[in-house]
Amino acid sequence: MSNTLERKKTLYIVASIIFLFFVALTSMKMGSLEISYIELIKGIFTGSNEGNMSIIRELRFPRIIIAILVGGNLAICGVLLQVVVKNPLADPGITGISAGASLVAVLIMVLFPGLNNFKSLLSFGGGLISACLVFSIAYDKGFSPLRIILAGVAINAMLSAMSSILTTINSTGVSSVTNWLNGSLATVTWSDVKLLFIYSIIGILISFTLSQTCNLMSLGDKSAKSLGVDVNKQRILISAVAVFLASISTGVAGIISFVGLIVPHIGRFIIGSDHKYLIPFSFSMGAILLLIADTVGRCLFIPYEIPVGLVMSVIGGPFFIFLLRRSMKKC
Repeated sequence: MSNTLERKKTLYIVASIIFLFFVALTSMKMGSLEISYIELIKGIFTGSNEGNMSIIRELRFPRIIIAILVGGNLAICGVLLQVVVKNPLADPGITGISAGASLVAVLIMVLFPGLNNFKSLLSFGGGLISACLVFSIAYDKGFSPLRIILAGVAINAMLSAMSSILTTINSTGVSSVTNWLNGSLATVTWSDVKLLFIYSIIGILISFTLSQTCNLMSLGDKSAKSLGVDVNKQRILISAVAVFLASISTGVAGIISFVGLIVPHIGRFIIGSDHKYLIPFSFSMGAILLLIADTVGRCLFIPYEIPVGLVMSVIGGPFFIFLLRRSMKKC
């Protein structure tokens, strides 16, 4: 029975990866420039630049890869944060991590453009400081879900306001910065792909090594301690990895909320709570969700474009209200 269940979960992961591949192909095809699937597949596997393929290769390919990496990173971040704070409503946007990372990114874009190549890595520092503020405010003989949400809302509002002030007083490039703050993949390049890919691989691999620890932490602090887990040390480590994944993604794509909230719930419903399977499944589902959202924002009102962060807010807002009402009924 156990082997059958494991094979079933593995099959779900493989199916989600295959579906992600087809979503990516469809996203490459759709837009103001149309291309057939045959021409697209030929261009991918042969390196052909015939017709519109060269434009699609330079503009859509990096955007799609970034959407996959950012969506997957934010989904894994949500999984890890929910383990750490024992709060099903935890999310990098709600807990203020994204706002801290974006403030540092805005500082670099507005005041220190020469550091742009280090924007993702430096954003990690902003996200880490923001997370420390939220958790220190919310901690009182344990983490209360309500206190974390309230502290996260307060820190998020304060840091977002600081980002807006910086944008307002520096009028040069204000339009591009504002668009980026809304969560946009419109200006990503292959250099962004290279940097984010390297950082993401590091964070994802560490996340996989923490899957067993996450399973033990999910049992509760007392049970985890009885099984030999240093709870405080592991909580700090898991939080650091979550903040890292969220911050590097925010540094490239801006603030994108609700991916880390929606995907872990979908993952647990479909594949269960074993983090050995939940983490890779959440990555592929997060990638699918964000890629679909970006494609919708890009294609819905051609030639105008809706930033993917706004599309995710429209999708995630009702989902968050649903989860909040359900958690209040349980209290």
